[in-house]
Amino acid sequence: MSENIAYYSKHAESLADNYNRVPFESVHKDWLHALPEQGMVLDVGAGSGRDARYLAARGLNVVAVEPAHGIREVAQQYTVNSAVRWIADSLPDLNKVFALHTKFDLILLSAVWMHIPSSTRERSLRKLSSLLKPNGKLVISLRHGACHDERTMYPVSADELAQLASRYGLTFQLLTPEQQTDELGRDDVSWQTVMLTLPDDGTGAFPLLRNIVVNDNKTSTYKVALLRSLLRIAEGHPGAVLDQTDDHIALPVGLVALYWLKLYKPLVDHYGMHQSTNSGKGLGFVKPHGWQLLSDRSAGDFTIGAQYSDEAIVQPLYRALKDIASTIKNMPAKYTTIPGSGNAVFAVELNRTQKPKRNLTLDLPFLSALGTFYVPKHIWDSLTRFSVWIEPALVNEWAALMASYAPNKQKAFNRSDYLVALDWKDDTRTTTRVRQRINTLLAEDKVHCCWSGKPIRPKRYAVDHAFPFARWPNNDLWNLLPSQAKVNLEKLDRLPSRERLSTARELILTWWQQGWQINKSEFFTQANLALPNLSHHNQSFDDVFEALALQRDRIKDIQQLAEW
Repeated sequence: MSENIAYYSKHAESLADNYNRVPFESVHKDWLHALPEQGMVLDVGAGSGRDARYLAARGLNVVAVEPAHGIREVAQQYTVNSAVRWIADSLPDLNKVFALHTKFDLILLSAVWMHIPSSTRERSLRKLSSLLKPNGKLVISLRHGACHDERTMYPVSADELAQLASRYGLTFQLLTPEQQTDELGRDDVSWQTVMLTLPDDGTGAFPLLRNIVVNDNKTSTYKVALLRSLLRIAEGHPGAVLDQTDDHIALPVGLVALYWLKLYKPLVDHYGMHQSTNSGKGLGFVKPHGWQLLSDRSAGDFTIGAQYSDEAIVQPLYRALKDIASTIKNMPAKYTTIPGSGNAVFAVELNRTQKPKRNLTLDLPFLSALGTFYVPKHIWDSLTRFSVWIEPALVNEWAALMASYAPNKQKAFNRSDYLVALDWKDDTRTTTRVRQRINTLLAEDKVHCCWSGKPIRPKRYAVDHAFPFARWPNNDLWNLLPSQAKVNLEKLDRLPSRERLSTARELILTWWQQGWQINKSEFFTQANLALPNLSHHNQSFDDVFEALALQRDRIKDIQQLAEW
């Protein structure tokens, strides 16, 4: 970076003349529609000040950042009486900008990104994203082509920015799919423009969640684990809400603890990845009479609605969930606070319970008996609506935290290892179980494809997720349907349209009754927790289908999935 800064200072006059020759409207025509009418703007790498002057003339308050003193001094001569404040600062740290304690409606990086090496781009975008106001825009121009002087420029791509944006909860928009010619007439240079937006739900919940994920101090992975557990419930279990007011929603503590267990199980027991900065202190929920007795079990062994009668599972599972609930109350729920206030975002009430004597069922009565977890209503709504952006940010932060811990460094885990371990692989054995049920039925009866209505053949069929698992991870019995293999290939990861679902109604109802009449308790426990507007005591397959149709519309609205 230092040689680039020296170049821009040395050639300040000529560079400023070149840049000022080209009007702002020509260079930035692709996003003029997104200019805020008022507010704060951060122009990073402001150069000659052309863009800063234009934005200030539009009534915006501009902070212009330029590390090259030569061109900064030239630019300042033209902005003495304008609403532009100049700062000598640079990426990736932007220390002086952060010292302003200001959020921005617009951040502009014009002809800057190609100077940032790939090794610091993730950190740079993390810093920039945390400076945005809700609904704030980050505009980045991408320069493609050769450089014939002593400046250092690195290859850039819109795909790289799209991936980075997903890690920090930003929406991505490529404004120029086709590369555009250079306004200074250089034949071997072309440009693209990318706009990243920090979503806003109008309540401040999404920025608060992002602050916890991206900026909050963490000595362990507990805070991101709690948010990811809540996200899984918000996204996949609208029926789990015990109560809601204008201020909060109430969830079964046991359900939060169950998802915590499923998230940590592979990390702790399979990969042996450390989860805190203190390598000498164990995890608070990993105890001898609970978690440790289940160390040989996989996350897939613990599913909503499952029934256990083996004492080797019943008592340790009960103890593990109690220990997890206590850890959640006393650690992440207690220390996840509203910035500047110290007030806890979440509240937890734990109940005194009796140990199960013989059997344990992971149903609503048991999960809610452990206690109640309270989530502010606006936070819950944000988790529900913005899950598609929050999830990658949580995964990225969790991976980054684990990568920073000394014991994990000693084991030489790489980023891919962390991402694989954090991938949400729900209960694969459930799919196997559905296949076993289908095979049993085929030995004595016909089973029909739930989409085409045609009989399926042994070993030549697929088990289809009605709602695509890749976009809405759910392996419940109601979401797994027998399908012809070719129909399943045609459907892929698309969401069935309202019309197609309506046409398949009787086929789906027939399969549910044929396949799961013998497991009604588990089927309805899963459906009543996962689908909206169902009573916790519901035993009607027809009501489940109506809720399924509602959930289809909900997923379509939130995720905008392609339809089949």
